[in-house]
Amino acid sequence: MKTFPADFLWGGATAANQVEGAYLEDGKGLSTSDVQPHGVFGEVVERVPGDSGIKDVAIDFYHRYPEDIALFAEMGFNCLRVSIAWTRIFPNGDDAEPNEAGLAFYDKLFDEMAKHNITPLVTLSHYEMPWALVKNYGGWGSREVIGFFERYARTVFSRFKNKVKLWLTFNEINMSLHAPMTGVGLPAGSSKGEVYQAIHHQLVASALAVKACHELVPEGKIGNMLLGGLMYPLSCKPEDVFETLQENRSWQFFGDVQARGAYPGYMQRYFRDNGITLTITDADREALKTTVDFISFSYYMTGCVTADEALNQQARGNILSMVPNPHLASSEWGWQIDPLGLRTLLNVLWDRYQKPLFIVENGLGAKDKVEADGSINDDYRISYLNDHLVQAREAIDDGVELMGFTSWGPIDLVSASKAELSKRYGFIYVDRHDDGTGTLARSKKKSFGWYKEVIASRGASLKA
Repeated sequence: MKTFPADFLWGGATAANQVEGAYLEDGKGLSTSDVQPHGVFGEVVERVPGDSGIKDVAIDFYHRYPEDIALFAEMGFNCLRVSIAWTRIFPNGDDAEPNEAGLAFYDKLFDEMAKHNITPLVTLSHYEMPWALVKNYGGWGSREVIGFFERYARTVFSRFKNKVKLWLTFNEINMSLHAPMTGVGLPAGSSKGEVYQAIHHQLVASALAVKACHELVPEGKIGNMLLGGLMYPLSCKPEDVFETLQENRSWQFFGDVQARGAYPGYMQRYFRDNGITLTITDADREALKTTVDFISFSYYMTGCVTADEALNQQARGNILSMVPNPHLASSEWGWQIDPLGLRTLLNVLWDRYQKPLFIVENGLGAKDKVEADGSINDDYRISYLNDHLVQAREAIDDGVELMGFTSWGPIDLVSASKAELSKRYGFIYVDRHDDGTGTLARSKKKSFGWYKEVIASRGASLKA
């Protein structure tokens, strides 16, 4: 097997709201994640004293991070993607001063990573924003939120500039089209026009954060983060092919604005055709010209597109309303497994942007069984990651500049879509279950040793 470059970043990816817990500790405010107990597609439930949700403790990374980071270091990680919980820094989003206890926690976290020579890759907003900004301002629907986000970004850049050189702005920024509350803090029934206006505010905020990062972290690099929703035509009918082009553009548009610095013509047409008029100021246009240094993305599956309305109706049942591909197998959760799709996507993004790429999420959510002797034989996870990494290596040979790979969920965590612990992703098992029971004890799965070997051999141990 060909090896990966010597400076390649190997590791895993987490999100504050899915691992930290400690949801009201040390002055943290409520986030949108805290009021969505059933995940990003679940309803909003206002918190009342004495209630509890699975994410309130999650896997208690807030108190157990030294142990977890030591396990990551044992696997050979030289990179860990984490996110900062915005509400630990500005509990209400519009506070006059940051919360020192929140800043101090991330100081300790980054120091612990430095001890083990692990490079932090830090997301500013990963599927959460201050709930108070939603209640008091209407979330990203309000232009004022741009200023609050910029202040938060400048606060953490200034504080951690010596400890963190790699940053991301918004996690899966295109997800707002599917889950507006999680993405932009708007209620589920919002109109397309309202959602795109909120997205516009977020794109401006992302560009201002890039500018601030370049000012405050001179040797830093900051990227965007897309949900890599690659689509194939269901048939070679020209109508299907054209419909697929349009579907892919619906998520590529975010990358186009963040990497090229302006709204593309096809989006302007889309807005005209759908009667959407956005408020875009000259200052916004100027701000958007500041573009990201690299493109990061998640990749889990591909889907198909057809212009045939009857087939589309059948597909509405699944999570992202994708038409299934008849040539692919599926995971327990109905996500289709397509390793070659990752190579295709890497090439598509490289051809489109000519900027370094970073796979910051890829992994398999599955139910794991603990054997009588305590072992967990997750060969299905090994096979999934092996096949995707082989294709990532092929893409490097195609000429794609790839910075690194952080698998989603190096340790079991609370899943985003439905807030399940039973949907496990990690190389490390956490003894906690959907009903909240369990000791939180950590134990290694079979994939732990496998990933350790992949990193140590720079990918030479992969099976092509």
